[in-house]
Amino acid sequence: WIALLDIAWLLMFSIFLLKRKNYKTDTNLHYLENKKILEPKICVIIPTFNEEKIVKNVLEDFLNHKNVSKIIMIDNNSTDKTVEIAQKYNVKIIQKKSNTGLADSVLVGLSESLKTNSNIIAITECDGTFSGVDLDKMIPYCDNCDMVIGTRQVQVLTDKNNQNSMFYVWGNYLLAKIIQIKYFSLVNLGIVELTDVGCLYRCIRKDSLEKIEEKLKGADADKIIKNPNSGLIANFLTMIAIENNLKIVEIPI
Repeated sequence: WIALLDIAWLLMFSIFLLKRKNYKTDTNLHYLENKKILEPKICVIIPTFNEEKIVKNVLEDFLNHKNVSKIIMIDNNSTDKTVEIAQKYNVKIIQKKSNTGLADSVLVGLSESLKTNSNIIAITECDGTFSGVDLDKMIPYCDNCDMVIGTRQVQVLTDKNNQNSMFYVWGNYLLAKIIQIKYFSLVNLGIVELTDVGCLYRCIRKDSLEKIEEKLKGADADKIIKNPNSGLIANFLTMIAIENNLKIVEIPI
């Protein structure tokens, strides 16, 4: 029985590989493209909720970046001085009447960012774990890709005792590999290489975001929004991008 199960497993695996031989290998959609952005203008989306201890540092960090032209802060009905502190800076603040969660804030921010004259949209968090300096790493890849995602899995680029505990490191990594299998092709081992699917920090070309704008208002997005505590918004954005043939690259931050 063990031998039969092994044969069955290998047979199914072989069929899967053969079916995926030419999956997402369109010359125009899935390979190198040069779309140089001569003058990067970044709109940064920052969701907040009770961040009075760190919001000042986060806003100043991104405002001081030479390519940041706009910051949109979406506040999840904070009960502390987050909004009061943010009002001292040149940022657009959207105050929600109730805490509808991180996913909703991100999607609201993405919708608002399309009204700006920015050509790159960045999504970060307001917990102080992401650095505005990493935008310098992401911007060059936007010339060839639609979405540039950060990965926090490189130890020498992270502080000791950071939020990425062993559980989160391995959880994010294993989920990343499951997603890779979902979009696996025999050529180049698949359309994307992922290691940290829980990382929300990313840059998206505005013209690429416009291609998936309607998808961010669909039923799948509603499922994410309905769970205010859901941390799946990063996964959702990544998978929506892949399914709509946006080019993605993950870089160490």
